[in-house]
Amino acid sequence: MSKTTSRRYDVVSAARNYTNGHTNGSAKKPTMDEIFGSHTFSMDEMRKRLPKEVFQSLVATIQQGKPIDAGVADIVALAMKEWAVENGATHFTHWFQPLTGSTAEKHDSFITPNSGGGAMSRFSGKELIQGEPDASSFPSGGIRATFEARGYTAWDPSSPAFIMKNPMGATLCIPTAFASWTGEALDHKIPLLRSMEAVNKQALRALKLFDVHATQVYSTVGAEQEYFLIDEEFAYNRPDLLTTGRTLFGAQPARGQELEDHYFGSIPDRVLAYMTDVEEQLYKLGVPVKTRHNEVAPAQYEIAPIFENTNIAADHQQLTMQVLQTTARKYGLYCILHEKPFAGVNGSGKHTNWSLSTNTGINLLEPGDTPHDNMQFLFFCAAVIKAVDKHQDLLRLSIATPANDHRLGANEAPPAIISIFMGEQLEKIFMQLVKGKAKKSEFKGLLGLGSPVLPPLPLHTGDRNRTSPFAFTGNKFEFRAVGSSQSISFPLVVLNTIAAESIDELTTDVEKLMKQKKSLEEALQEVLKDVVSKHKRIIFGGDGYSDDWKTEAKKRGLYIKNTALEALEAFHTKKNPALFAKYAVLNEREWFAREEIMFDIYFKTINIEGEATASIAQRMVLPAAIRYVKDLASTVESVKAVGVKSSGIMKTLKEASELVDSLTVALDKLVAINADLGGDTLHSKAKHMRDKVIPAMNNVRVYADKLEKLVPDDFWSLPTYQEMLFVK
Repeated sequence: MSKTTSRRYDVVSAARNYTNGHTNGSAKKPTMDEIFGSHTFSMDEMRKRLPKEVFQSLVATIQQGKPIDAGVADIVALAMKEWAVENGATHFTHWFQPLTGSTAEKHDSFITPNSGGGAMSRFSGKELIQGEPDASSFPSGGIRATFEARGYTAWDPSSPAFIMKNPMGATLCIPTAFASWTGEALDHKIPLLRSMEAVNKQALRALKLFDVHATQVYSTVGAEQEYFLIDEEFAYNRPDLLTTGRTLFGAQPARGQELEDHYFGSIPDRVLAYMTDVEEQLYKLGVPVKTRHNEVAPAQYEIAPIFENTNIAADHQQLTMQVLQTTARKYGLYCILHEKPFAGVNGSGKHTNWSLSTNTGINLLEPGDTPHDNMQFLFFCAAVIKAVDKHQDLLRLSIATPANDHRLGANEAPPAIISIFMGEQLEKIFMQLVKGKAKKSEFKGLLGLGSPVLPPLPLHTGDRNRTSPFAFTGNKFEFRAVGSSQSISFPLVVLNTIAAESIDELTTDVEKLMKQKKSLEEALQEVLKDVVSKHKRIIFGGDGYSDDWKTEAKKRGLYIKNTALEALEAFHTKKNPALFAKYAVLNEREWFAREEIMFDIYFKTINIEGEATASIAQRMVLPAAIRYVKDLASTVESVKAVGVKSSGIMKTLKEASELVDSLTVALDKLVAINADLGGDTLHSKAKHMRDKVIPAMNNVRVYADKLEKLVPDDFWSLPTYQEMLFVK
């Protein structure tokens, strides 16, 4: 077999002959109860290992925000180190989330030299509480100069430390915040914790109106994660996937997702073994994953957890992405988290389910059996409606990435136009409020299925709307526009902060009316009527994909920004930096630093894609096409020599030659455009990428994909969509 055909043979053979040698099917596996949280320094573990007064002090820090003193930290550090060493750890790291969107860590050994020339295992309270990593290479958005390298990591005791194991050992990972030496947040955790405090403070104010005796209100989150799995040998033969996370070339296969038979289908054995391994690791890390299934596109899957405190949920979401990607290699797989790795099939999102709950167990977005007279629910729900309408621009900004531009608005994901789906029952209740008072809740009863062996099912009062970017789904809101590769932290910072403002304003309005001698019910009725009347334009229950909705949204005056760069303009809307400063979530420097970073990421992402497109077209696509043209030309000469005329060969040669010429022209244009970075400012460079580089890349792809359909496999070195999506 020739060298040109051995690549596909090897890949298909590897997939066909793959066996999982990592588990022993006959061995008894531990139960989930036995392993859950076993790799975390959990509250139960701390209760066992810490003196009672130290444990109580730490709980007060975690639950009430009380400062922790050095003496307590030393005791906690000793107990944490002993637990970690017992579990095989030799090193520790302050695990943090810089503004790159991923996580960062610098490992230090527990070993400390002693005076006798030996060494001892040591870990102090000071080392637990604070680290000093070099901050010079992390994005700062101009907060500090490159030569100002010092940064600080600060222990976050509210998120449990955990152990990451590898075949050669283990590392104690301590969740931390990351700040500049002047105190500004250089990470996602600090503003997230601040936003949680903002919504806690305002929600507790509001609950006093309803005589609810809670001492803490948490924003809670469950983030679904969609991802693709392909054979890793395909990925290694796709420079675009390795470099950019997505395929920059690829002709549509005869079959994609048209039959929709992959969705919720039987999970392939190899993939199921991988999923089981991922889940076991996540259980040990205390991540409460609940759901696994095939998604809509071939080779696409989903994993989803149950709700947790927002800060812990954000940490766990980062761990989930990390475990998904690192575990794939054990099974000869490659995990892709990009929002749109394959053109023409569904992309991936990260549906972020958000709610508010008290420390006494009350979900503030639970409508109950009679939501029309559940004034507490209507109050908090109306606050969210107001927040989303007033700050559509911020929600759109929070999910503005170059990768998400490929996904939003396509017939697979919510449109870039922000709207709220409430469901039939709640929409009618809120419209009743506009007219004066909500008087009834509709009930659908039971759904009969026509067979005595099938039980009657409770019929929900509203269907789901998969085209809505922000949907009420029972007792929570689902922000469906978040991208699959994103950190969920910034969207949650925005959501928590805008909710805090709305709850604050509604509470103040009710308090003012009550001072005017109106009853609580009268005040609530008046405030809710006013809120819904002013913000009902954001409620939409129809088809978000339709052209009619685009026209209607414009008519309603909704915020419509189709690209990430358009959405990023909201950084300079006067109300936005003022909002985050008012609730002490981000100061002005921190706010505009994030703008700079997001523009920088956009520019660099498209610049890398442009360079990769040119390189692959020049080094792989064009040579393959030229070899085929040469082969065809040789064939033409051969058949002429024996007196045969073949119009078919000549037609194919002509078509291939014309495509090569067109590709060469498009490639030359892309190379020239790539060489011009678009100006001196980051904003102008980013706009150059959007307006010039992306169209030039797309033009190169048009001719390359046409050539892929024409050039035989023997010449084509890039794995095809058909192979990547369907070879398991």
